[in-house]
Amino acid sequence: MTQALFREDAYLRDAPGVVRAHTPEGGIILDRTVFYPRGGGQPGDSGRLDWQGGSIGIATAVKGERDAVILVPAEPLPLPAPGTMVTQRLDWDRRHRHMRVHTALHLLSVVVPLPVTGGNISAGHGRLDFASSELPDSREALEALLNGFVEQDLAVSADWVEEAVLDANPALVKTMTVQPPRGQGAVRLVRIGSGEEQIDLQPCGGTHVARTGEIGRIRIGKVENKGRQNRRVNIQLD
Repeated sequence: MTQALFREDAYLRDAPGVVRAHTPEGGIILDRTVFYPRGGGQPGDSGRLDWQGGSIGIATAVKGERDAVILVPAEPLPLPAPGTMVTQRLDWDRRHRHMRVHTALHLLSVVVPLPVTGGNISAGHGRLDFASSELPDSREALEALLNGFVEQDLAVSADWVEEAVLDANPALVKTMTVQPPRGQGAVRLVRIGSGEEQIDLQPCGGTHVARTGEIGRIRIGKVENKGRQNRRVNIQLD
């Protein structure tokens, strides 16, 4: 198991760690990591590892068995041996863009209150697919609603709750194709706003900005027909 520092503090850009193991494919497993592993439509983080006498670029991070996070080297260089103390350094600009886009997609799921069938995040733009034959508002109206939430500068926070809370409130799960992980007794809920200003609450394991104002202006891109009951809405950040 790798301690997921990115869930404790999404703004942590570097941290020490100890190499626990190598995978047969040449991946590196640390005891703790700031690297987010690919999942939920969000790409894995990139960056590098430094240690006494060596350094290696990290192309991405993926999930392994037993909650391990596997760091995938960018090129076939000698790996730090198990037991080596390393310093992890994120490609912060890329990660922060993922955080902004991911939070913006949560807002999109608010202004388009339809079941989500898929999604994807990249640096600067993203998309959600909705189970519908049409969308309820024009692109201009959706864009105005999204940027209204940005201007409110709402707080974004996360809490861990018992799985029973999710069982009692199944509507919290907006995604039809991806269900939150079960079996550990707790589920992570991401909240946008608080009290009377709360606009969204849903399970999510990704990284997000601390306030909606940090997202910046959101623009609606293409709205695509991806089937009789599937509409894709693309967004871009300025």
